Amino acid sequence: MGSNFLKEMAEASAARARAAMTLQSLASLRSRSFDTPPPKAVSLGDFGLIAEVKRSSPSEGVLAADSLDALSQARTYADAGASMISVLTEPSRFGGSEDDLRQIARSVDVPVMRKDFLVDPYQVVEARAWGASAVLLIARILDDEDLRRMLNESEEMGLVVLVEAFDGEDLERANAAIEGRANVLLGLNCRDLATLEEDVGRFREVVDRFPAGVPKIAESGIATGRDAAAVATLGYDGALVGTALMRSDNPGALARAMIEAGRAARG
Repeated sequence: MGSNFLKEMAEASAARARAAMTLQSLASLRSRSFDTPPPKAVSLGDFGLIAEVKRSSPSEGVLAADSLDALSQARTYADAGASMISVLTEPSRFGGSEDDLRQIARSVDVPVMRKDFLVDPYQVVEARAWGASAVLLIARILDDEDLRRMLNESEEMGLVVLVEAFDGEDLERANAAIEGRANVLLGLNCRDLATLEEDVGRFREVVDRFPAGVPKIAESGIATGRDAAAVATLGYDGALVGTALMRSDNPGALARAMIEAGRAARG
């Protein structure tokens, strides 16, 4: 399913899930999740920014590593008006952690999304127990049955789901799985899985293959206010931005510029 990179990430994620299950049962984890403050609702407005906290990435290398004050970065995003904060929890290639998500989720007023290569419903419950209000599900690494199982678990936990697609075929599979569901966003990641390079032309090529009524999110390839305006003009309801914000000397100003440009383009 998909590239070697996604396959490797999915296999590593499954191994982490199995290890976690040996330490805590699903029933116990589910019970713990009920002690967590309820999930926060996601509001994109005319155009919303999902701003990402990550320490490194396979395509860009180290972005901040141990020097990153993840909470300060997240608060900067929240103060700038981000609709949601995406927090990487994948440890080996992205430098993420449970601790980052927990700390941010209990300290900011906007919803926080667990971004990882989730393959087991246990990990959805785990996200809720850590304080997440949303999870990312990658259609390419889940077969149809598993995608529905993950969506069902997310629904039961009261979580918003961002389903990520890489092409039109992924979108069609996702469309079938999310039909009739609430609290779902559908994203198009313009990254080429073979080269990990970005192809922003893909946003235009597949925009007509999104289902009506489901918020559309542009992922990857957004680095400026002009980029945000471009995808907003195509009809996208928001953008997920990580690397550009992590590398910016003034991430708050850049986040505000993206939000304002996107909303002006839609306005």
